[in-house]
Amino acid sequence: MSATITPVDASAADTAPAPVTRLRRFVRPGAALLSGLLLYLSFPPRPLWWLALPAFALLGWTLRGRRLRAGFGLGYLAGLGFLLPLLIWTGEEVGPGPWLALAAIEALFVALAGLGVAAVSRLPWWPFFAAGVWILAEAARARVPFGGFPWGKIAFGQADGIFLPLAAVGGTPVLGFAVALCGFGLYEAYRQIQARRAAGTAAGAVGDEPVPTGTDTGSGPLGSAGTPASGSGTGLDTAAGARPRTPRAFPRGPLVAAALAVLVPVTGALAALPLVDDSAEDGTATVAAVQGNVPRLGLDFNSQRRAVLDNHVARTRELAADVKAGRAPQPDFVLWPENSSDIDPYANADAAEVIDGAVRAIGVPTVIGAVVAPETGKLRNTLIQWEPDRGPVATYDKRHVQPFGEYIPMRSFVRIFNSNVDRVSRDFGAGTKVGVFDLAGTKVGLATCYEAAFDWAVRDTVTHGAQLISVPSNNATFGRSEMTYQQLAMSRVRAVEHSRSVVVPVTSGVSAVIRPDGEIVAETKMFTPDVLVEKVPLRSSLTPATRMGTLPEAVLVALAAAGLGWSAFRSVRARRTGTEQGGTGARGGGPQMI
Repeated sequence: MSATITPVDASAADTAPAPVTRLRRFVRPGAALLSGLLLYLSFPPRPLWWLALPAFALLGWTLRGRRLRAGFGLGYLAGLGFLLPLLIWTGEEVGPGPWLALAAIEALFVALAGLGVAAVSRLPWWPFFAAGVWILAEAARARVPFGGFPWGKIAFGQADGIFLPLAAVGGTPVLGFAVALCGFGLYEAYRQIQARRAAGTAAGAVGDEPVPTGTDTGSGPLGSAGTPASGSGTGLDTAAGARPRTPRAFPRGPLVAAALAVLVPVTGALAALPLVDDSAEDGTATVAAVQGNVPRLGLDFNSQRRAVLDNHVARTRELAADVKAGRAPQPDFVLWPENSSDIDPYANADAAEVIDGAVRAIGVPTVIGAVVAPETGKLRNTLIQWEPDRGPVATYDKRHVQPFGEYIPMRSFVRIFNSNVDRVSRDFGAGTKVGVFDLAGTKVGLATCYEAAFDWAVRDTVTHGAQLISVPSNNATFGRSEMTYQQLAMSRVRAVEHSRSVVVPVTSGVSAVIRPDGEIVAETKMFTPDVLVEKVPLRSSLTPATRMGTLPEAVLVALAAAGLGWSAFRSVRARRTGTEQGGTGARGGGPQMI
């Protein structure tokens, strides 16, 4: 009996699945962009902190098992999806160029994180290493270039979230690590459950049908797709012939690791709740935050500097009148915003006179935000302690001035691409001393505006004795954008991190008073004149995060380095094994290096 071979139309077979194949190429890039967009949506002013979890779960699916080059590219797409909308306010007054450039550069750090996550994703307990890699990228982004740009740290989107108490344990690195770990763990738990279901279904359908020895079932005891349970790491037949499939228990290790990746952050946050304490260890202080408002939005409001100063003087005098009439409580001290006097009171007698008159009217120490312009050298973004009977007695110069905002690095080179650099006609210089003022017996730590994003700039004030933190800011340049809400969330996280009340006076809003538990007890609207007067608890004890400083971050960076080193070792070993076997190396032993 002869067999009949039916010819197959090869061209039809090749072209039929082509549209589906082309579409599948866009699935992971689309998922990467979506994960970044979900991260953005988890940030204020939206209270959608929990969206960070599916964002990291989706990112885990996107990156797991990818080649390093693909991990970098997919990570870059995720970074653009996250940072382009998050930082759109940077182009509020200077056009899209600086915004696009900043987002494109900062997304490179997310791309490197994507590469790292892809590298460690084949390891046992990979969600822990992957979360460490994310913190490694954040640590780098907070330091370079030009002193770093930590805006968009995952921790800053968690002011309303269940993980917030972890800020008191290890600061923003531990808080961000917990969120990333939980998200990656959710994906790994889903993957393990699906793998077990698929294996059970396949076993029931095939029964005792012989299968090749060493065949990869898709999940091994290390939780690594492409790594067989036999431990060879190659996924290749180790012996000729076949063996019957026999029932075996699915390894529990990967599922346990996935469960712990989810449960450890949640239980850790619950265990940290006692650290969130708003009791008044050192009594209370009644503080006033003045929001004088600005004449109009945008960069050019500085041309009306006297109007900004007069607005804050007027609000302070109104408060003094309300106190005298019994309509408002007498504050122990008053806080003005950054740049509330863009006229140097040391050089301009008229400005000094109106400030002194307002401070005498309220009768308590007042912190003035001023631009100090020495005859030579750089400008100073200065906070001045002004006493009603002695005038200016102490100053704090902003220590981390904003690149491309307060000074222009590589000015002549940058001018080639954007002439707006010359709007900053004279650079600001950075101060060197920690800012802590003694205001009527209360030690107030000072972190000016942009400094609130930097762990060290806030922590230093607390370790130098601050019982309360002030974050005077000037956000008028950025109009009604989300910037002011993103920055306010940073102050809420800092309140819990250091167990301190935080007062945020802003020229144009949103000004706020925050308790040590991160709750906002009073806030203003944007672009309205207002004054907040609130009694806040004072505290002097130090949280573990304050005591340990950079140690938690260093531990997480070391975790990431260990994972990356282990991954590289496995990759090299797998390639050597492949060479010894005649060039039939495997992909299961580690990530592909190209």
